[in-house]
Amino acid sequence: MGFDSACITVHVDEEYRKISLVIDDDIVRGNITPSVLAAFNHLFNQVLKKEGKPYYIVDLNYYRKERERLIIELTRAAARKAVITKQEVELPPMNAYERRLIHTEIATHPELITQSTGEGKDRRVVIKRFIEGG
Repeated sequence: MGFDSACITVHVDEEYRKISLVIDDDIVRGNITPSVLAAFNHLFNQVLKKEGKPYYIVDLNYYRKERERLIIELTRAAARKAVITKQEVELPPMNAYERRLIHTEIATHPELITQSTGEGKDRRVVIKRFIEGG
């Protein structure tokens, strides 16, 4: 067992401080989850920190990129629902990075605001209509 046949491709985006790793290996490909990616990101950045290098966001086999796309899609659908129904829309629990994506996306929407609620692993974003003066 190991990565003997794995092909690793690295792309570094200095502007946005992102590193994309593509590991062509069946073991890695089928086992990426948000918690695995977060742990890998943490370990990778601990090594960089020891070497005096700045923090980077790590993407593994485009998992983060695809997850970001899905979260933005979910956010836009929830925003449409909040505007049409005039009711709050509660999204599922997400990590801090994913919640920040939602807050950033909705910040450009003139009719809506966001609020994080809950604690720990149950922390989530609620999208609400913005009521001026209220």
